[in-house]
Amino acid sequence: MEPSIDLSRLQEYFEDEDIEWKPIATSKKTGKALAAAYITNRAIMDRLDEVCGPANWKNEYQPGPGGGVICGISIRIPLGDGTSEWVTKWDGSENTDVQAVKGGLSTSMRRAAVQWGIGRYIYRLPNQWVPIDQYGRFSQTPRMPAEFLPRRSQPASSTPTQQSASSPDSAPRQETRSNGSARKKQDNNRNGRRPVSDADMYRAAS
Repeated sequence: MEPSIDLSRLQEYFEDEDIEWKPIATSKKTGKALAAAYITNRAIMDRLDEVCGPANWKNEYQPGPGGGVICGISIRIPLGDGTSEWVTKWDGSENTDVQAVKGGLSTSMRRAAVQWGIGRYIYRLPNQWVPIDQYGRFSQTPRMPAEFLPRRSQPASSTPTQQSASSPDSAPRQETRSNGSARKKQDNNRNGRRPVSDADMYRAAS
């Protein structure tokens, strides 16, 4: 009899080391870039091995429109009668500007993984604006919000995300209490937590 597979585990959050970040928009005014996260292909393969078993999943590639590539990730699903069947979900990508073929293959696999729920929560992340250097590279590492980390990785007491990371134009301001003392308070800009669009995330995965 085929062992059961809990496909819901594919949707679990990833550790920080399994996440990479890419700037997808910049603000010259503040010297910050909008950071988009994506899951590494190695982490995707490890997740499939862990949940399905190495022999119960596979991927394949086909030419896509416009010179791109599409990837199909197949999982062998156990049936109630003791047999199993392969189910495939597809997605694609254009070739990238850097390492065109390799980039296209990697991106199409990440997108196909999202079809199975792997890393789909990335699309729900709040905006995060991070300082960049003169070459457009992050000068500090973007941080995954604690609520999107595995439970065992969450700190005992997490602090709110700094406003400087959620909005390109935010800055500390002074607020005077009734007793006359002043303290710095971060401007809580709700617009800074607008989810990154699907189009932005697709560019980030490229």
